[in-house]
Amino acid sequence: MPALTPKSVIEGRYRNRPTGGLIAGTIICGVCLLVVLAYDLLGAGPIHTVVGILLAVPSGLMVVGLLLLIDRLEPEPPTKMLFAFLWGAGVACLFALVINTAGIALIFTPQFGPKGGMMVGASIGAPIVEETLKGLVLLIFLWRSRDEIDGPTDGIIYAGMVGIGFAVVEDVNYYLQAMSTSGAALAFTFVLRGLLSPLCHPIFTSMTGLGITYAANHRGGRGVLAVLAGWVGAMLLHATWNFSSSFGFGGLAVAYGILLVVIVILIVLLVRDRRRVVGLIRRYLPAYHATGSVTPADVAMLSTLRERSQARRWAAGRFGKIGKRAMADYQLAATELALLHSHAESRTVDPRRYAFRQDTLVRLMVDAHNVFAPRRG
Repeated sequence: MPALTPKSVIEGRYRNRPTGGLIAGTIICGVCLLVVLAYDLLGAGPIHTVVGILLAVPSGLMVVGLLLLIDRLEPEPPTKMLFAFLWGAGVACLFALVINTAGIALIFTPQFGPKGGMMVGASIGAPIVEETLKGLVLLIFLWRSRDEIDGPTDGIIYAGMVGIGFAVVEDVNYYLQAMSTSGAALAFTFVLRGLLSPLCHPIFTSMTGLGITYAANHRGGRGVLAVLAGWVGAMLLHATWNFSSSFGFGGLAVAYGILLVVIVILIVLLVRDRRRVVGLIRRYLPAYHATGSVTPADVAMLSTLRERSQARRWAAGRFGKIGKRAMADYQLAATELALLHSHAESRTVDPRRYAFRQDTLVRLMVDAHNVFAPRRG
């Protein structure tokens, strides 16, 4: 078997190529997305569909950029980030479209009439269906990659990616509906969804992400309860938003007030989690001094994003691209090693998996360290 690449080591893979399950899942997500786009094309025509996509993409890119900014200390694998996005845009959107439409037509409208059926469907049916479908991919990550979900930041990032994937495609549908009414309706819809509420779906699903994170880092039945609590929290937050926003600007003000409180809580969790990761680096990495991969200066450098950035620039200036790449690999591997120890402490990583990850990460750190700080003598 060929030696693992630094990328494979950092992402915790046993092989250099992506797994068959990830490839198959990505294809399925792509097929579902094509079906949704075909539905839009057949219903609204190519010109309106292209306009809807052009209006929806910028806010999606903005949120993805924000998530990448948050995820700089211990970045998640790009392939899994892409899979989460495509799951939201493809699988979740397609099945939500089918189930929500059927629920309104067959259940809510006969019971509550056309107007009442739409309100009940949006306030009760849609949150249950959509947050369940979006949350399924987070359960898959918990099942397949438990030891790679290291803290609240990871749960929020993955939830944010699936949420914004869903939001972009859903926004296209809303823009197409507005275009069939008037230009003013389209402008209002764009301001409401594209400018004022692009974070809604990522924030809703982040509740499930936090539950998944707790389950990934704790053993026993409390993890199951945490997942259920996160899922219920996502549905309640989603339902509150949909119900409140149906009452005009007053309802929107209430919805935005609630959303603002949740955003503040998430920011606090993100800040605390970053401090936790830095604490793990300072706690566990000094023990590897004897391997030649860690010095006190390295620990200090790894503790802030600013020092990390300066170290990469220094390595690039002194050793070129090879030095910069080695420094970046070293920083990521060292962070992963500290987080691996946290999983070992909570007994949420298999001992054989722990031994494999520890060995490959330390070897990568030694090799990288020898590039930008070679031993003398």
